[in-house]
Amino acid sequence: MTELRPGDASLLRKVNTRLTLSALRREGVATLTRLGRVTGLSRQTVETVLDELGERGYVREVPPDEGVMGRPARRFGFRADAGYVLGVEVGGDAIVAALADLNGEVIAWERTGVPGGAAPHERLEAARRTSLACADGAGVARRRVWAVAAGTPGIVDRTGRVSLSITLPGWTGVDLAGPAGRWFGCTGLAANDANLAVLAEHWRGGAQHASDVVYVLAGHRAGAGILIGGRLHQGRNGAAGEIGTLRQVGWEDATRELVKESSAAEVFEAALTGDRDAVRRVDRYAERLAIGASALALAVDPDLLVLGGGHARAGDVLLEPLRRHLAELCVSVPEVVASTFGDEAVALGAVRLALDHVEREVLGL
Repeated sequence: MTELRPGDASLLRKVNTRLTLSALRREGVATLTRLGRVTGLSRQTVETVLDELGERGYVREVPPDEGVMGRPARRFGFRADAGYVLGVEVGGDAIVAALADLNGEVIAWERTGVPGGAAPHERLEAARRTSLACADGAGVARRRVWAVAAGTPGIVDRTGRVSLSITLPGWTGVDLAGPAGRWFGCTGLAANDANLAVLAEHWRGGAQHASDVVYVLAGHRAGAGILIGGRLHQGRNGAAGEIGTLRQVGWEDATRELVKESSAAEVFEAALTGDRDAVRRVDRYAERLAIGASALALAVDPDLLVLGGGHARAGDVLLEPLRRHLAELCVSVPEVVASTFGDEAVALGAVRLALDHVEREVLGL
């Protein structure tokens, strides 16, 4: 028999707790017998773990169904409302916040406009107000928000600080994770907006089936996020995917040219009706997008390329010329689809990032 070493019993409890809680979250509601079967643990061990989780507020005992004869089996469910996470996009012209329970189900959204030329402290204050209003509007006490994650344009390092921002004035050097955590007195996290958007697509969007994904964010600015082997690839300093900063790619110029005489929505609408000038402008924009996207596709060879951001709402008006130009540039052309979530993708990806932290550091999953 192997002799237990100091700490082994504690480790075993953690493993049993992780197995039981993971199984219960998958099952939704389950009996002791069912949980024992799917975890491989004894009934007594499962019951002990569930009692401990109940004391911590993570598990509740579910009353038996009406009309059940005899002694009903004890049933348990995960308390997704034991805590909450908040994801927020701190963008160029808007703040978008999403509040979700511990199953990742979004229960509230809040949106606020912000001037494009807002100073950093004004933008942070707008983000704070929007985030608090999201929780307050849902009737969730601020102490019950366990993690906040924020997404923003630019390169964001592993500490949650913006190391470089080209599109937002004065945003370079801003600590975003620190203030985000202080809004609710919890852990704050921050990441690049395109990186969070690709997380959202892989979690619950059109990229669930794909392991290697390139996400191109096209709107007021252009950026990209990369998923390799189902995991976000940020690079050494968080700059992976920032091909739009390379002037020769022309993404910034392409965006300016598209909206030089009218809004993007007007250009896309005119192209849809067959206006020749609008069709030409959209085709030129798609060609410039394809140059940077093809460089990423050639490097990663992804299963899927997702077009997101505000311009993705144009649908096939933009997707068709983009696919055509990609076919001219790529050795192996990936499937190209529009984002499932549109302008909600960044906030939803931030929810996923915050939930990852809670699952790992609080729930021990």
